[in-house]
Amino acid sequence: MSGAMIIGPSNSARPGRRTSCMRGMIAAALVLTAVPVHGAPTDSKPYDDRLFRLSEILGAVHYLRELCGADEGQLWRDRMSELIKAEGYSALRRARLTRSFNKGYRSYSRTYNTCSPSAQSAINRFLNEGAQLADGLVKSVP
Repeated sequence: MSGAMIIGPSNSARPGRRTSCMRGMIAAALVLTAVPVHGAPTDSKPYDDRLFRLSEILGAVHYLRELCGADEGQLWRDRMSELIKAEGYSALRRARLTRSFNKGYRSYSRTYNTCSPSAQSAINRFLNEGAQLADGLVKSVP
């Protein structure tokens, strides 16, 4: 199983079977980078809570999909790297995004050591929540 650290090159970029939700999540992140920053420079954005939750979901899905034999390689880690490239414009922000991803990964690696119906259910919940977060982010950013 690959580790949770997401910064650096990945081992593969094979597409997975359940990437349509992720495409929406990545699209949301890309839209967010087009938003102009007004006022004093800051490392925070109004949508950060949702963005960091999305990062945490990506970490959990990365662990759980691999645990359940999805054979997607580094797909979810690679998507997180794309999110960092899009939103990690400072070292602090990249670190916060990475920490959120790792929190999701580690949390579920402590909870599940085999693929169970509960793990499958968690995957489905996370994919749905991630898609809803991404959709909401896209709709809320002008």
